[in-house]
Amino acid sequence: MRIIALILFVVVGPFAGGFLEWLDRKITARMQGRMGPPLYQPFYDVRKLFQKESIVVRRSQNFYISFFLIAVIFTGSLFFFGENILLVIFALTLADIFLVMGAYKASSPYSFVGAERELLQMMSYEPVFILSAGAMYMVTKSFYVSDIVAFKGPLTLYLPGILLSFIYVLAIKFRKSPFDLSTSHHAHQELVKGSTTEFTGRTLAMIEIAHWYEKVIILGFLYLFFARNPFFGIASVLAVYFLVILIDNTFARAKWQFVFASSWIVAAVLGLGNMLVLFYMPR
Repeated sequence: MRIIALILFVVVGPFAGGFLEWLDRKITARMQGRMGPPLYQPFYDVRKLFQKESIVVRRSQNFYISFFLIAVIFTGSLFFFGENILLVIFALTLADIFLVMGAYKASSPYSFVGAERELLQMMSYEPVFILSAGAMYMVTKSFYVSDIVAFKGPLTLYLPGILLSFIYVLAIKFRKSPFDLSTSHHAHQELVKGSTTEFTGRTLAMIEIAHWYEKVIILGFLYLFFARNPFFGIASVLAVYFLVILIDNTFARAKWQFVFASSWIVAAVLGLGNMLVLFYMPR
């Protein structure tokens, strides 16, 4: 089953991520009174990018993006193979570091500022990811994804504060409003594409595919909270994804000071508070 899950992630992952991207665009369009794109549009856009010429400022920037995609696929393979969730988090962080280094290497003021803000976003959501892994260990007595999925108790009952804090930082990880500091699909902020400004053609297509893979991994992480009931879990994950899209279309972009401070406050109050309750809870 682990091998099947791994193969499905590698093969079907980008299609699932592309479908989620289409769902995002479609729901956003309906919220704005538009029809929205057809189902094949995200895949057509990526195919068109592969057909375009790649113009680079420095050749080495594409090197980092290649490793960004490889590292994301490696991260997802670890997750869906049921490996240590801490290793999954560290591998995902390494993947994002490659993206930041590629943006730095482009030597553009827009991509440089985008890279700086990407680092700020990583510092904002990483504590919640680490706390989530630690809290899951406190309940299941294991860091392995396979053991967490097999746990018979309802994790949502033990980890409501951790779950709420994780949902809060999802918008940061997905680079959605009000936390779209480093890059955005909307034209309401000064950077617009930010860290990906200087990437074109095949390289930009690789970034898009990596983000699709990344989206599947993060929603898979969220699914762990509901893994006891698969059907309820999938429905809950889609409901949270809809909530993130709703927030993205409701709020304007916040300042980086608010993003950083609020995420750490949420991590401290909800995350650490939940873990303290678990620690003192009678067994």
